[in-house]
Amino acid sequence: MKTEYEVRILNIDVEDIKKRLKIIKATWEWDLLQRRYVYDFKPKQNGKWIRLRTNGKDTTLTIKDVVSSKIDGTRELEVEVDDFEKTNLILKELGYIPKGYQENRRCQYKYNGVEIDIDYWPRIPTYLEIEGGSEEEVMNIVKLLGFNESDVTAKDVENIYLDYGIDLKEINELKLEEERK
Repeated sequence: MKTEYEVRILNIDVEDIKKRLKIIKATWEWDLLQRRYVYDFKPKQNGKWIRLRTNGKDTTLTIKDVVSSKIDGTRELEVEVDDFEKTNLILKELGYIPKGYQENRRCQYKYNGVEIDIDYWPRIPTYLEIEGGSEEEVMNIVKLLGFNESDVTAKDVENIYLDYGIDLKEINELKLEEERK
């Protein structure tokens, strides 16, 4: 499994972030709707789950394993698949029923190989996600954008929602409102 190095900056001012990205000359990559199914392992394992995600261009099947709440606390094993719905059907045939369906909009930029994503999720404020090949790469971008260590969190989406009093385990379908698409 590969270690993910990522942090989030919550409750951002999107226009301000776009200005900062322009100043550092980050490259805009895409702005797309992401759809995903999430599945529990059988038997269920705390902190570990399966995600099937597509943005309409790329579709991936991923095992996520959260081992800590630090910048390097998530391991993942990912493979690209070519059909979102067929892969979901294959997983169903194998006995994996999605515990949830989720949508978000992601606007992705890159700077020196680091992904900088503006993530729009239903029911919570927009946030910035920065993912790179090392903790140093990620924190360099954080600083380059004018933030510091106290501005970031390594919380995953589920825990961010919990901060807003929303338990994703109780929501089968999380869709963007029409005005956000």
